[in-house]
Amino acid sequence: MIRLRLPSTLLLGVCLAFAFAPAKAADGYDPWPGLVQDIFNNKAMQDGANVLSIEMPTRAEDASVVPVTLRSRLSPADGRRIRTITLVIDQNPAPMAAKFTLGPDANVTAISTRVRVNNYTDVHAVAELTDGQLYVVKTFVKASGGCSAPAAKNPDEAKARIGQMRYRQFAQAGEGATSGMREAQVMVGHPNNSGLQMDQLTQLYIPAFFVDQLTLSQDGSLVLSVEGGISISEDPNIRFTYVSNGAKHFRAEARDTQGHVFEREWPAEGSGT
Repeated sequence: MIRLRLPSTLLLGVCLAFAFAPAKAADGYDPWPGLVQDIFNNKAMQDGANVLSIEMPTRAEDASVVPVTLRSRLSPADGRRIRTITLVIDQNPAPMAAKFTLGPDANVTAISTRVRVNNYTDVHAVAELTDGQLYVVKTFVKASGGCSAPAAKNPDEAKARIGQMRYRQFAQAGEGATSGMREAQVMVGHPNNSGLQMDQLTQLYIPAFFVDQLTLSQDGSLVLSVEGGISISEDPNIRFTYVSNGAKHFRAEARDTQGHVFEREWPAEGSGT
C-alpha cells in the first residue's frame, strides 16, 4: 500500500525547498517520469481518455482551494471497473495528493474534492482497473503558492473544529430515497496544515498536520476510502456519486497524522453534522 506520510525532517526540507521555488516550473523540467517510477514502480500506463476524466480550472482563482473532479468514462457495457484512482500534482512538494479506493459494489462514478497547487503544473489521474492495467489522463493548471498560503480561518476556530464532520445527501431525479444512484458529500473539520505555512506571530513554519485516512461506508460495505496528503485543502471535502445498497446508515471514519480518530454515523437518507 502506498503511504503518503513523510518523515518530519524530510518533509521540512522539502517544504523549505518548495517555499522559495519559482511560481512557474523551470522550462523543460518534467518530473512525471520520475513520479511514475517512485509512485507506480514504473508500471506501464495506457491512455485513459475512455476510462477517466479530470476536471480542474485552467487558472485557479485561489491556489489553496482548487476544485478537482474525477469521473469514470467506462461504458456501462464494460465488464471492468475502477479499483483505485491516484491523483498526482506533479510540481507539488509531495506530488501524490490522494489515492481513492472505490468500493467493489458501490459503483462510484464521480469524486470531487479541493486541493492545493503550489506551481504551474501538470496534474495526472491514474486509474487502476480490475484488469490490472493502469490508465492515465492529465490536465494543466496555472496556480502558485497554494501549499504555503496562510490558513483562511482563525487558527483557534480551526483547532476547535477538528474532527467535526458534516454529511449531506443530494437528490437524484427519478431515484428512490433508499436505493439507486445517489450523490453525497462528507466534510471533515481539520486545518490540514501542509508544513509550508508560516505562523504570522512566531514566523516559524507550522508542522504538517493533516487527515491521512478517510473511510466511507454504508452499513459496513465500503463506498470509498481516501489516503490523503498535504495537498488536500483545509477542511477536507469529498463529494461523490454511488449506488445505494439499501443501507439504513452511512458512516465516516477519519484519522490524522497525530493519530486522532474521528467517527460519525448518520441515517443514509438524510443529512447532518
